[in-house]
Amino acid sequence: MQIAVWDTYVERSNGARMHFDILVPAAIEDENQIYEYGEQYLKNKSFKTEALDSKRCNFCHIENASTEIEAAIRDKGFYILEMENCC
Repeated sequence: MQIAVWDTYVERSNGARMHFDILVPAAIEDENQIYEYGEQYLKNKSFKTEALDSKRCNFCHIENASTEIEAAIRDKGFYILEMENCC
């Protein structure tokens, strides 16, 4: 499966900056849908964050999904790859 990688940064209430990727099927091009996936992810965090905005969530590239990521995308429609300050 080809996936689109959306590089995303969100400020936490403690001043730290979260960095994560939103991974979606490459055919999804609706930015509002991708931002909604990011907001769903943020709602499940145990800490407060600023809202996700288009200035800090940008298309990065297309790549092939691993088996694990492909399964998650088939189940939820998206996958979040946590990179910095996400816990």
